[in-house]
Amino acid sequence: MLLRTTLAIAALFGLCVPSARAQQKSAAVELLHVRKNFYLIAGAGGNIGVMTGPDGIVLVDAGTLAAADQSLAALAKASDQPIRYIINTGPDADHVGGNGKLSKAGRSVFAMGVEPVGGDMAKSMSDGFAASILAAENVLRRISAPAGKTPPLPDDTFPSEAFSEKRRALFFNGEGIDILRQPAAHTDGDSIVFFRASDIIVAGDIIDATRFPVIDVDRGGSVQGEIDALNRILEMAIRPMPLPFQDGGTFIIPGHGHIYTQDDVVEYRDMIVTVRDVIQDMIRRGLTLEQIEAASPAKGYEPVFGATSGPWTTKMFVEAIYRSLTAKQPAKGQVK
Repeated sequence: MLLRTTLAIAALFGLCVPSARAQQKSAAVELLHVRKNFYLIAGAGGNIGVMTGPDGIVLVDAGTLAAADQSLAALAKASDQPIRYIINTGPDADHVGGNGKLSKAGRSVFAMGVEPVGGDMAKSMSDGFAASILAAENVLRRISAPAGKTPPLPDDTFPSEAFSEKRRALFFNGEGIDILRQPAAHTDGDSIVFFRASDIIVAGDIIDATRFPVIDVDRGGSVQGEIDALNRILEMAIRPMPLPFQDGGTFIIPGHGHIYTQDDVVEYRDMIVTVRDVIQDMIRRGLTLEQIEAASPAKGYEPVFGATSGPWTTKMFVEAIYRSLTAKQPAKGQVK
């Protein structure tokens, strides 16, 4: 129902967006026009949001390193301006792997004029006036490593600007951009990015239209944090009311798969809440993880989101919710 509804709305509005299954099968990188100055690059790993304008390009996520050249070729079709910012929604390699290459192909805001601002110091701080890579502090922590140890990703992937506050804001191309940190959803390094004038939210892997959401408990994710993040998105999103058939309302770009509307996010959130509540009830009745898995608490949603093989299966989703619900909470007064 969720998939059919979204595709019907996309067709009604004239959006050229591929289905979840089509994106999974296609290896080609595609540039899709979403709104006036906003594009989506699909097929480069995780979805990449692209905001264009006279000040330059703002990217949300960078896809994989392997697809970086194709991503740059797609960007050239959208704008002749340089990349100024790359905003990362999380620490996954399919979202941050292209950071280094795309950043070096861009140009820092410190070098927008004829003479770069800040001289050699600014050049050093911006990796030779490369585009800025902006992400929550925990993204840096997850993809780097202590001195003397090998990080999981190259150092040119690391954010050049890491923040720990709940909200970071930019004003670029005449548009306000809100970067809202979600501390424990898919991971502990998630952010959602809201383009105010375009009315577009880029959600990263908080939403995955191709499978059940990856709740990475080992990297600080939790089912309640996932639900809280989806509720935050719903608070910001609007429907095209009172004229429901006009081309309007908030578009939500997930980490993978087709574009969502507010109604789709409601169904996605309700799916997680329903599975969470079923598993919680089974835990209260004393069932073990094996017994809960055997009872198939997510069975009703498996035709759309389920998988029995691959990197994220239905079994893994159920186990992640179980682990999240049974994790020991810190004693009162202790830091979590």
